[in-house]
Amino acid sequence: MTPPALLADLVAIPSVCGTPNGPIAGRVQAMLAAHGVPCHVAPGPEGDRVNLFATIGPADRPGIVLSGHMDVVPADPAGWTSDPFRLAQAGGRLTGRGAVDMKGFLACMIAMVPDYLALPLQRPVHLAFSYDEELGCRGVPHLLDRIGQYCAPPMGCIVGEPSDMQPVLSHKGKVALELGFTGVGGHSSTPALGANAIYPAARLAAMAGDMAAALATGPVQDAAFDPPHSTLQVGTIRGGSGVNIIPDRCTMELELRTIPGQAADAVLAALMAEQDRLAAETGTGTIRRELSRYPALAADNADLAALAARLSGQTPRQSVSYGTEAGLFARAGIPAIICGPGSITRAHKPDEYILESELDACMTMLRALGSELCG
Repeated sequence: MTPPALLADLVAIPSVCGTPNGPIAGRVQAMLAAHGVPCHVAPGPEGDRVNLFATIGPADRPGIVLSGHMDVVPADPAGWTSDPFRLAQAGGRLTGRGAVDMKGFLACMIAMVPDYLALPLQRPVHLAFSYDEELGCRGVPHLLDRIGQYCAPPMGCIVGEPSDMQPVLSHKGKVALELGFTGVGGHSSTPALGANAIYPAARLAAMAGDMAAALATGPVQDAAFDPPHSTLQVGTIRGGSGVNIIPDRCTMELELRTIPGQAADAVLAALMAEQDRLAAETGTGTIRRELSRYPALAADNADLAALAARLSGQTPRQSVSYGTEAGLFARAGIPAIICGPGSITRAHKPDEYILESELDACMTMLRALGSELCG
């Protein structure tokens, strides 16, 4: 099957992040099994989601991992001009949820299977399919925990997030947290009998704003990124149920995005300490929950960068500020780089699309990879 035909099959499965992924995992397994390629299944703790890992070529030799996620962000049909879960094809444009982020790359991976099987590969190609990347790369760590059971240590990984087929060397890391306070509710006419949870939360949010400003002007900077520093922001805050009720709970969600070389936990330690201090001062309890985390990807993969440049025909880009699973592969000891079809600017939007010409360019790169692994 061609990449557009495979993409149509994949888009038709609404594999929204945070939901069971049996249908799409089963479909990918069936597509590979049609060519006699079995999959290792690496489940997550949720019990209804799995990663997949397949190998073509000698698994006992170091090879290259092609990696992509099977999940997509939700799609509100009201914002689309076509059904988001039915691929629309017109004038070389393929429109559907996940078309560019990143089922287009998955379709190319699967379309290349017959070609790879026909080659005298001296080193293997590994195909990795993960879940819940869109929720903070939650799935792939459970695959990486088992990868040593499946193959020899890979020599590198190409994560096919949309980069206009330009290799990307580094990206920021991310930690998302829910922080908050629990108070004592009551009638607003007797505030001394309660403990208002919004007051300490507001003070903690203000501190987060001060920390964000300090990061922007602080000594840890990296001109390869835009902005050239780590960033911190409070994205949501929720508390209270009525103006005449003492609020007994207030929570906020915040995210820290760190440049390589700046430890997230070191930045967050001051915020956690202030949360504890405010709770003690105001007689409230604390709420603290990590929502997601992935590490930054440092640009220390020169050999893989040179390979990706040869394969793609493009000069590598130093960095991007969004995050991917590449940082987790690198942390597991597998050099990683980002290179995939289409533009990230179309992701997570209504009428998300990829061009047939972009899939063709990806196939050209993957064919070149096969040739490299035969040598």
